[in-house]
Amino acid sequence: MLGNALIGLREGLEAALVVSILVAFLVRTGRRSELPKVWLGVAVAVVVSGGVTLALTLTQQALTFEAQEAFGGGLSIIAVGFVTWMIFWMRRAARSISADLRGRLEDAIRMGPAAVVVMAALAVGREGLETAVFFFAAAQAAGETTEPLIGFLLGIAVAIVLAYLIYRGAVTLNMARFFTVTGILLIFVAVGILAYGVHDLQEAAILPGLTTLAFDVSAAVPPDSWYGTLLKGVFNFSPQTTVLEAIVWVAYVAVVLTLFLLPQRSARPAAAATSPS
Repeated sequence: MLGNALIGLREGLEAALVVSILVAFLVRTGRRSELPKVWLGVAVAVVVSGGVTLALTLTQQALTFEAQEAFGGGLSIIAVGFVTWMIFWMRRAARSISADLRGRLEDAIRMGPAAVVVMAALAVGREGLETAVFFFAAAQAAGETTEPLIGFLLGIAVAIVLAYLIYRGAVTLNMARFFTVTGILLIFVAVGILAYGVHDLQEAAILPGLTTLAFDVSAAVPPDSWYGTLLKGVFNFSPQTTVLEAIVWVAYVAVVLTLFLLPQRSARPAAAATSPS
């Protein structure tokens, strides 16, 4: 549940900030008449994202057990690829995203009403599609309960409230620090989903080693205990982990977390270029 709440908070805040940038730009430039078109584009993006989640669910239900495992495992790996790309993209583009969105909206207004709707839909839809795929994979990893949906909706609700308060100037949030902290947490959520996807592919007999365990701590960490449930809900931790799952887990964290924590090279030249003035 907490892992899904983090997904909802992070992705929801990104989408909400995109909307608030577009709305603030139109309000400050005296073009409130364009606001309905932006909101229409946002609505289209939300509907499409919800439709993708529903389509994934219905597709999986229509498959055999082995096909379900293969489908879920493959989609989990794709979802981890999406969220990994998103984490690094947001760290790189956070400083320029506002100016980029304003420029694209300005161009869309000159092109016509339809372009404004499409631009808003695409700006929010990218976040929505990433969220739909990642949420579906996380929900499958958590099991057939309502907790993933509850956690996800709570995260979305908090994100909307935070975005509104930021828009109104009531809250000042250090975005760089926020995206760094949530990025680190999402890396551990993502690696749990990646390990779950590998396990699914092992159960589908696509990958070997289903019965070769790296460790079995189910006696010390019972799956139905409160701490077992917490580890499962946040990090998709499995007390019985295969060797291949463990190798993938360690490799992903070692590579992705190291690259994420490295200082950004682009920041130094920019600082050097502005210091003389």
